[in-house]
Amino acid sequence: MASTKDIRRRIRVVKNIEKITSAMKMVAAAKLRKAQERAEAVRPYADKMRAVMGNLSASVGEIDHPLLQVREVQNAAYVIIGADRGLAGSYNANVMHKAINDIEGRDAESVKLVLIGSKAISFFRRRRYEIAAEFDPPGSDVTFADIREVTRKTRAMFESGEVDAVYLVYARFVTAMRQDPTVVQLLPMSAPAEDPDSARADYIFEPKADVMLGTLLPRYVDTQLYQAFVESQASEHGARMTAMTAATKNAGEMIDNLTLQYNKARQAAITTEIMEIVSGAEALN
Repeated sequence: MASTKDIRRRIRVVKNIEKITSAMKMVAAAKLRKAQERAEAVRPYADKMRAVMGNLSASVGEIDHPLLQVREVQNAAYVIIGADRGLAGSYNANVMHKAINDIEGRDAESVKLVLIGSKAISFFRRRRYEIAAEFDPPGSDVTFADIREVTRKTRAMFESGEVDAVYLVYARFVTAMRQDPTVVQLLPMSAPAEDPDSARADYIFEPKADVMLGTLLPRYVDTQLYQAFVESQASEHGARMTAMTAATKNAGEMIDNLTLQYNKARQAAITTEIMEIVSGAEALN
């Protein structure tokens, strides 16, 4: 059995860990609340943007635009959004494994990666796939300007014919306890179809609908990527809060177990001292 001194040292260490994980849980909870509000706020914008694009596409029919060019997919690019930090449970691993599962069916030489976040970069640097670009994730207050360089890079790769399709991999935020790794096709775009159950308003477009659709298509790509960033941030904070909650609980249980061990060791030490005193007294008699 370990000595009482050793057990006391372990208890102090675990208590410090408990304080740290508890503080990190509180920070993650505060960041999650803000990120969740942003994720919920951007969804109506993205839905309305999709509805407008559907109305425009229904008005113009077929449209010739570089972002809508459908080609046989020989080369593909993957935009993978990871985090810059760990301590978020299986968040990063789930996103990377989702990407790997989708990529594995392709020839490695036909895949180009656009990586965001140090965790995604470090993971795929050990793989055989070509890394076309690396980006730092935007700050907590992500804006369209923050993601413009990523969309510029991916659009240039697609429009130049370097790749025939672009896929986006990120964690879609559901709840603090649940984040769903998701793969969506970013390019080529299909002009979103209208909901058949909803009535289409009869708009008069100025400029013409096909001109507006061509102008809004790049903006629609920005919107998809922006929403993915916001969802990823909320997912990361939710996963970190959950992980730190579990770590704090485990630390508390470990402290209880160590306290029990300490009490048993202390009781055994006291019993041993009493027996030595009694044995000494009997020897004197």
